[in-house]
Amino acid sequence: MSGSGNGPLVVVGDAFLDRDLDGTVTRLAPDAPVPVVEGVLDRARPGGAGLSAALAAAGTREVLLVAALGTDPAGDRLRELLAGAGVRLLDLGLPGETPQKVRVRADGRGLLRVDLADEVRVPGEPADATLAVLDDAAAVLVSDYGRGVSAQPRLRDALTRVARRVPLVWDPHPRGAAPTPGVRLATPNLAELARLVPDDHGSALSAVAARARMLRERWSVTALAVTMAERGALVVMADGSPLVVPALSARSGDPCGAGDRFAATATAELADGGLVSAAVTAAVASASAFVAAGGASQVNLSPLRSAATSGALLDEDPSAVELAAAVRARGGTVVAAGGCFDLLHAGHVAYLQAARSLGDCLVVCLNSDSSTRRLKGPDRPLVPERDRAAVLASLECVDAVELFDEDTPLAALDRLRPHLFAKGGDYALADLPEAALLQSWGGQAVTLPYLDGRSTTALVKEAVRRARS
Repeated sequence: MSGSGNGPLVVVGDAFLDRDLDGTVTRLAPDAPVPVVEGVLDRARPGGAGLSAALAAAGTREVLLVAALGTDPAGDRLRELLAGAGVRLLDLGLPGETPQKVRVRADGRGLLRVDLADEVRVPGEPADATLAVLDDAAAVLVSDYGRGVSAQPRLRDALTRVARRVPLVWDPHPRGAAPTPGVRLATPNLAELARLVPDDHGSALSAVAARARMLRERWSVTALAVTMAERGALVVMADGSPLVVPALSARSGDPCGAGDRFAATATAELADGGLVSAAVTAAVASASAFVAAGGASQVNLSPLRSAATSGALLDEDPSAVELAAAVRARGGTVVAAGGCFDLLHAGHVAYLQAARSLGDCLVVCLNSDSSTRRLKGPDRPLVPERDRAAVLASLECVDAVELFDEDTPLAALDRLRPHLFAKGGDYALADLPEAALLQSWGGQAVTLPYLDGRSTTALVKEAVRRARS
């Protein structure tokens, strides 16, 4: 029943063509009190099971998608996008047009959504060669959007057989089919859970856990993880208390596609032999980073790295830079702060909270161990860089962490291009080497006060004094 096989990750489900029509609004229409969207840019991407497959393909494993597409321009465009993302499509065929979900947005905010070709049509039956790929899978994700692929009888028989050998993850839909026997993990969100198991007790954790247990027993799945947006996820299994995995803070960002990111990450973790608890923890961190970086509207279908280990977005992970770019693109203000943050204390926290209040996201430029050692002496840092990054990333006011090895964060700031760089302490702006760099792209360096009497050096001295007394 363990994963860790070398086969492909197979996604089975309902795929769409998702389009964002992004523009600006400066006036209302003369004939009706509705906004006029101008300067429209049409961005297309895979949606539904297609997005799950594309996100999974950004890792190192081969990804196959079993889905039903029409023979129409939307279907042709979706095939191109999937191929560009490295996904091998096994097309069941769909009579009629390929479904499209079109969002009209202004300045990064949604105005309305239009669903095209929304009539549910019966997909074609899978060929024997399509069913055979399931037997070679390292794990299978069923991405059910209620349009019939997961209800196909021959596919269901194959999924039941495959689930005896490898992890099967089921991302359900209230209008979709019930999971097949042997599912390792089902991943409804709160709204789906409420429709599948109606309850009058609201969204308190105790009520969510009770409904999740009922649904797990109804479906006879090994584990059920309820995704709860900014609250993270709640996991129930056959025995034991519910496991709650908190989400990283993601105040800004588009939540569209977060569920697909969650399910794809959890499936990949199980394919590599991970436990359900570890897979959900990794999936929550990955989905949080995905939303913070702008969600599906900013998705880059090239290799992505999960921030699951510590929750921090470090320099080898492009997410901190992507987050800054996404916030800029939405017209928001990017704020950066810098420091060693060795033994995080109240002064640090007050400084970072003040910096975050200046804009729409805060990226902390963190001195690496070698950089800290050069600045603070051979006995520093007391806390290694990855631990310092993890602690910073856990703060509600911090959206991402960018690690740098140089003596100053100039190179990191050049990558991030923030609008503001907030420095803590009594500095004259003329003495800050960052000030001139920020000015080169129209940014501004500012200083913020530290709380009096708070410093890592003072903490270390006090600890030594007490140890000697």
